[in-house]
Amino acid sequence: MSIPITIDKLLNENIVEWARIEFKEGWNPDTTLKTISAFANDIDNWGGGYVVIGVKEENGKIVRPVKGLNVDSIDHIQKELLRYCNYLKPKYIPQSEPVEYEGAHLLLVWCPGGYDRPYQCPKKPTSNNPEKTYYIRRLASTIEATDLDVKELISLTHNVP
Repeated sequence: MSIPITIDKLLNENIVEWARIEFKEGWNPDTTLKTISAFANDIDNWGGGYVVIGVKEENGKIVRPVKGLNVDSIDHIQKELLRYCNYLKPKYIPQSEPVEYEGAHLLLVWCPGGYDRPYQCPKKPTSNNPEKTYYIRRLASTIEATDLDVKELISLTHNVP
């Protein structure tokens, strides 16, 4: 399945972060995995979201010109992305696509709402601490789900036809 939006449409029409788009200047497993799990949990049933790695943001807005990633690092990032996504419970793997935008190399990660929701994510994926929690998107932020949010996630899962 291909990613359902082009990078041009995503970055030209959505110039600020919001509930379905997160910009990451570089690869950081600790913050990126939390956002991926939040999009997979899709508490508002919007179809998940997109993480664009290689785009710096300030106050939610894209910093231009887009600097992107070193093209030689993209394969390594994708391999690490797969490794860290195996830490999600249940297992969840988003789709990724290396893309070029305004001469910069980016990694576009599409995280559709998962079929096995809710997903738990390690609080600090790069540590050996096994503690996990649920993350959701609220407005333009990835946050820890409250007990009420977790009940809603579980309810949504059991009420899906």
